Amino acid sequence: MRRRAVLALLVAALLAGCREPRTFRIGYMICNSRAETEARFAPLTAYLSEATGARFEPVYLDTVDVEEAYVRGELDFTHTNSTLYVTLHERHGLRVVAADKRGAFGARTLGAVIARKGAGIRTLADLKGKRFVFGPQWAPFGFLAQYALLLENGIDPETDLGYYAIPHGSWKHEKVIYGVLYGAFDAGAAPMIDLEEMTAEGKIAPDDFVILAKSDLAPYCTVGARPDVPGEWVDRVRDALLALTPETTAEVGGERLRVLRRALVTGFEAVTDADYDRIRAWAKRAKLPPYEEY
Repeated sequence: MRRRAVLALLVAALLAGCREPRTFRIGYMICNSRAETEARFAPLTAYLSEATGARFEPVYLDTVDVEEAYVRGELDFTHTNSTLYVTLHERHGLRVVAADKRGAFGARTLGAVIARKGAGIRTLADLKGKRFVFGPQWAPFGFLAQYALLLENGIDPETDLGYYAIPHGSWKHEKVIYGVLYGAFDAGAAPMIDLEEMTAEGKIAPDDFVILAKSDLAPYCTVGARPDVPGEWVDRVRDALLALTPETTAEVGGERLRVLRRALVTGFEAVTDADYDRIRAWAKRAKLPPYEEY
């Protein structure tokens, strides 16, 4: 009898050792292009698998497809901008895990309304009747922040601008900035992060533009977890993200790559849902998701 009990324990231990690790799917909102997004986040996905003991599988999605994939139950964790995080939280209970740190303001950034220097546009009031270019409609600092700023300052983008446009294709924020720089538009909506990075890369100069207004600071890209992911795993993922250093590497395609460098971030920061209330206020003022009105 005792031998049978020992044998049963040994079998159980062997089975536990052979058990497949827990699998989670993490949905990455495609940023500038699918290829760029895959290159940025493949090391992060590999790192999460190494650091947590689970198997993480990446899912790359266009912004407009993220919510549908989430509702179908195809995503356990998400990496999206803050507008999409707020929408998934309000509609489906997505929990915040951590926020990317990137740019001069760490885990937060701001949106700017810019005009080309020398174009004779010095204030927001000068925008009436002018040609304006926004970034994609889901962009918190390339559309939402500026749309709300204009409304707060008595300018209705739908009636007071001469017209406004949104670029097509990839690298939309750069297209906005170049569109203003080369005179295709009189003014535009630019995320401060993109202005910083394009300046650092020598693509633009600080004195190319007049900044007509800036939004308040708010979180940008955010890692979230659906409500039914056990809290233990959410904590493991958060701890792993917060533990990343510039020297941390993960194996991708047989080589070790620096996770933060490839992800184009300087780290991750613990945040709370209340940190996104500024995004909510802008969306409510602009009547945009998740507070749209028809």
